[in-house]
Amino acid sequence: MTARVEDATTQALEVVEPGLQTTVQDHPGRLGRQSLGFFPSGPVDHLAFRLANILVGNRPGAAALEIPLGRFQASLLCAGTIAVCGPEADVSLNGEPIPMWESVPVRAGDQLGCGVIRGAGYRLYLAIAGGIVVPAVFGSKSTFLVAGIGGHDGRALERADILRIGAPDGDPRRRRRVPASLRPVYSDSWEIEVLRGPHADPDFLTAEDFAEFLGTAWRCDLSSDRVAVRFNPHRFRWARDGGDIAGGHPSNILDGSYPLGGILAYGDVLTILGPDSHTSGGFAVIATVASASLWKVGQLRPGRDAVTFREVDLEQAAALDAHTRRLLDSRTLEVR
Repeated sequence: MTARVEDATTQALEVVEPGLQTTVQDHPGRLGRQSLGFFPSGPVDHLAFRLANILVGNRPGAAALEIPLGRFQASLLCAGTIAVCGPEADVSLNGEPIPMWESVPVRAGDQLGCGVIRGAGYRLYLAIAGGIVVPAVFGSKSTFLVAGIGGHDGRALERADILRIGAPDGDPRRRRRVPASLRPVYSDSWEIEVLRGPHADPDFLTAEDFAEFLGTAWRCDLSSDRVAVRFNPHRFRWARDGGDIAGGHPSNILDGSYPLGGILAYGDVLTILGPDSHTSGGFAVIATVASASLWKVGQLRPGRDAVTFREVDLEQAAALDAHTRRLLDSRTLEVR
């Protein structure tokens, strides 16, 4: 299918092949709405998402596309600049390979293709100079699939969807590139930094349980998605016999608020709460992924990858965050 080119001023792209579940997201998403039942949504891998935007001259949080596993095609209806960041995949323009992790100029009528991610990793991010133009809902353009709001009609993209593109903020003709030494490393065996609690030992887990949590390689379940990454079942000893008035299982607590990236003990199943997850409930959160490490959660391949967790303290988590901010400094980019 070849999309139509309406005229030289049409600022848009047309979806030719939508892929698995491609959505419009922005960063940091829908903040301040947790009391209303909304987690922030936004990109699961905030690092590749923001770097793609910086490469095309957008602000880091501008609306762009999240493409799980690849298999996405689009027709550009205007000239501009694009960048694709994430795991290694065959990305092409009019059938010719183009590099990832750098800005690439495009012309009206160009055909963009993103092939299946060949190795480690799970999500690609496509940014376009000027950003995707969609209405903001509760302060964010991010798609929240569970509620059917935000993004493009509150849903994943479909064939023949037309997405409007905004006016570039800066000079999109400047070619920018993330140096190879600064690009994230993708794997099928991950180490993810976490902070203990809020419901860890000694009140909920035993010390042996928490050591076991840190020493175990957890396999990602095939049912993992933007709501949660689920792991293989595991039976802890627990520091108590039951949940008292909250329920019969030791993981049961009186309903409370959940943190983004919280590692929830849903009975004998651990899950990492993703950006489209539920905001509260009655289960213990035994650890929380450091915010600077949440991008790794976005690249976990369901049904294949394994994770080990490494405990860090607040000072170490702050150092990880400072490192991420340095990576996102546009001065670190190579200008061509």
